[in-house]
Amino acid sequence: MKCFSIDLDGTLLNSEHAISEVNLQTINELRKQGHAVILNTGRAYADVIKIKALQNLEIPIFCVNGSVLFSESRELLYEATVSIETYKELFPILKGLGVGILVYTNYGGFPSTLPPLHKKSKEELNTLFEEFNYDAILEKDQLKIYKLIALTHHDQLEKVEEVKKALEGKFAISMASSFPNNVEITSNEAHKGKALLRYQNMMNLDFEEIIAFGDGGNDLAMFEVATTSVAMANAPLHVQQAADIITKSNDEDGFAYAVRDLLKLHTETLVK
Repeated sequence: MKCFSIDLDGTLLNSEHAISEVNLQTINELRKQGHAVILNTGRAYADVIKIKALQNLEIPIFCVNGSVLFSESRELLYEATVSIETYKELFPILKGLGVGILVYTNYGGFPSTLPPLHKKSKEELNTLFEEFNYDAILEKDQLKIYKLIALTHHDQLEKVEEVKKALEGKFAISMASSFPNNVEITSNEAHKGKALLRYQNMMNLDFEEIIAFGDGGNDLAMFEVATTSVAMANAPLHVQQAADIITKSNDEDGFAYAVRDLLKLHTETLVK
């Protein structure tokens, strides 16, 4: 059994945040061949299942950079959280750096999750972060914090490195960038690569190969454990350089192209 671990945004999803028919058919064909196909995303679960094509697709979903693992039947298998104590220490550091802050919890994302923010203006984002009452998050009962995202404007990318330097080595966390203008902060047990190995052990599976597809800095964790790593043509240069194979872009069905033409794993039933 081969394992296909696929990122969503910028990888399986096109620029319209939709899955093409050929990509969907490729997933179904791989499953028919008996391979494991896993969605491995930085998105929260609620933002994954909003995608219509995924709602009836019975495959495991790993969310929030390996923080939350769901089986193909949507059973919760594993959670890795950032402790409340760590959050209380982290938050003022991020606030002091003047970045936007998203907090992913078991109650949802505050003041939002990332996908709905992609089309908002700089002014709208500033207002959102300045007016939100973050203290209210800590008042929630049985709170679990899965991830924080430090978000900068595209004309302030230097703040990404400032965030990483300010936090590096001070907390039991993992940091990765799903986009050039953010830093995603999770438990050090949350890791797209560790999630694959954890799932394999939990389900008593034996992956003869792990083939990982991604386009962002948070996908490098998958590449670390993959037998074969595949970067999208739309990925930043440092992600492409870390990959074994570079496929077409997410708007050119790069996932399906890699399976069919680069990895030579297609059958006659796959769309040409």
